[in-house]
Amino acid sequence: MRLLFPSLLSDADWGHLAPAVQQLHGTPQSLRATGTADVEGSTAWHARLLRRILGLPEPGQDQPITFIIDRQAGSETWTRGFERGQMQSTLMRGPEGLLLERLGPVTLRFRLRCDGDGIDWQLLGARLLGMPLPRFLLGEVYSRSGAKDGRYYFHIDARPPWFGRLIAYRGWLEIAP
Repeated sequence: MRLLFPSLLSDADWGHLAPAVQQLHGTPQSLRATGTADVEGSTAWHARLLRRILGLPEPGQDQPITFIIDRQAGSETWTRGFERGQMQSTLMRGPEGLLLERLGPVTLRFRLRCDGDGIDWQLLGARLLGMPLPRFLLGEVYSRSGAKDGRYYFHIDARPPWFGRLIAYRGWLEIAP
């Protein structure tokens, strides 16, 4: 059975990815990585409440992060331990070669696209408790993983309508031995 991320990209695209990206997404066993992240987000009460419901971390600069991927047949559970909160999601292959990410009561649908030596995660839709959400409720979402200075680099920025910047986090990871 192919690993999740290599199965969602063509062999040619996979070959163009930076070594740090291939290592994090292409290692067959579970792994642990550590690094640092800057987390930003609105301080409005409704944004703080939605972050809590979804299990998203609270804002703070230079937060140490521990990232664990637990790989099982057909899925990966990602646990991100930030200094100011823990975030856990389950990723799996969806229909039509899409990546599904379950985050609390929401399941996000992404198409992965190779962009240079990194991956652009294009959000196509979402479901709340299994019910499809209108696309306009998702607002603007930027999600990219790549490499910088030989390390795995990530940048996520979610801005649903009426919330402003719900969450944005960026930083780097190195796989722990």
